[in-house]
Amino acid sequence: MKSLIQSLREYLRADFHPRLYLATAMWLGLLIILNYTLDFEDVYIDSLRGSWKRPVLYILLYTTVYYVAMGLWTYYHHRPDLWRNRRFWLHTSVGWVTYGFYAGFYGYNRWSEQLLDGQIYLFAYYCLSNLHSLVTLVLPLYLYYRFFDNGAEPFYGLKPKRDGLAVYALLLLVMVPLIAFASFQPHFLDFYPTYKDTTANEFLGVPEWVTALVYELCYGWDFVPTELMFRGFMVIGLSRITATDKNQSGVILPMVVAYASIHFGKPLGETLSSILGGYLLGVLALSTQSIWGGLLIHLSIAWLMDGAAFVQQWVQQPAAVTP
Repeated sequence: MKSLIQSLREYLRADFHPRLYLATAMWLGLLIILNYTLDFEDVYIDSLRGSWKRPVLYILLYTTVYYVAMGLWTYYHHRPDLWRNRRFWLHTSVGWVTYGFYAGFYGYNRWSEQLLDGQIYLFAYYCLSNLHSLVTLVLPLYLYYRFFDNGAEPFYGLKPKRDGLAVYALLLLVMVPLIAFASFQPHFLDFYPTYKDTTANEFLGVPEWVTALVYELCYGWDFVPTELMFRGFMVIGLSRITATDKNQSGVILPMVVAYASIHFGKPLGETLSSILGGYLLGVLALSTQSIWGGLLIHLSIAWLMDGAAFVQQWVQQPAAVTP
């Protein structure tokens, strides 16, 4: 915990400006109010599944959210030079265009229909909706890294490091009792487990725990591109371009605003919690130059939530009646 506090203190000492943080909070607050008042993400963007307009609108959303926040940072830190930096424009535009395409991509629906002639459509849909990021996000970022971003350093923090793992473990331990408490709330089982019975196991001739395990592995993978993009590409990768020193890079606050915006289709509480979580994980990723800690936290929490739901379902099953 000392290392977390020290990293936060060092970063805030270099980055904190009262008017900057207030202006950023006002921008983020405006975005949250507009989205949850108009239900913008669900009604106007997500309803366009299968249309080319959907990824285009996501690109416009994320670039607007991000560049306004970056504009606030450069103004208060007197860094207009970033707007004249071609590498900054190349890096950020590649990132947000790629992420917008990934967020709006719906081709996995057709893939699911074609797999085994659609006999396991729902199961394939749930799995491929998590796996398509391999070709829609991770591959493009890797090609950029390999051919345009030197490729000498580890791939945006994906190299495992021990630095900070004790802090991440402590944060996870704090979450365990909270997850256990949440699992006893009335509506918990309305959302978890994220795995749903699709009868695919019957078609494939395997026990249901096999299809559940396959789904959970696919579900877990979906956190890899999220951490790679937000803490890897937009923090670790971008800081190599923008930083005058490690804590004067301008990468955390704009990333946090954009990170909160990808939660707009989810409950308000989840969006609000992503602000603090995104900030802490961003500072730690910048300090350790690794995304593995944040990835382990995300994976552990996701699987613990589903695991707690499976236990609750098992406990609530009616006892077998013996003759």
